Amino acid sequence: MIKIGKYEFDSKEQAEAKIKALGVDTDENGVEYPTHKHTIVHLGHIVEQQGQYDEEGNETVAPVLSDKWHVDVLWKGIDDHPYGWKSYAVDIDGDGVHSFLGLSYNSHKF
Repeated sequence: MIKIGKYEFDSKEQAEAKIKALGVDTDENGVEYPTHKHTIVHLGHIVEQQGQYDEEGNETVAPVLSDKWHVDVLWKGIDDHPYGWKSYAVDIDGDGVHSFLGLSYNSHKF
């Protein structure tokens, strides 16, 4: 079973700490790698309002970015958000700015 979760954190560091808590190990070269089977995509500070540009492509109004760090997760083999993740979950209509291999967020969300 797969589930899709969309999350917003106060910072990239906060998101990375939650992800690391899912499980990591270190190889012989000191490089960390995940020990979990979930797929995680950092979206960062997503665009909340598109910018405007003139016919030459010059920015006339800057885009507005979210002040939160956004992450999408394709969870594998779980029925609910992992401990500590639910409070960062957001529920949106449609797929938002990202989807996993064309999977519908609304069909696979928690």
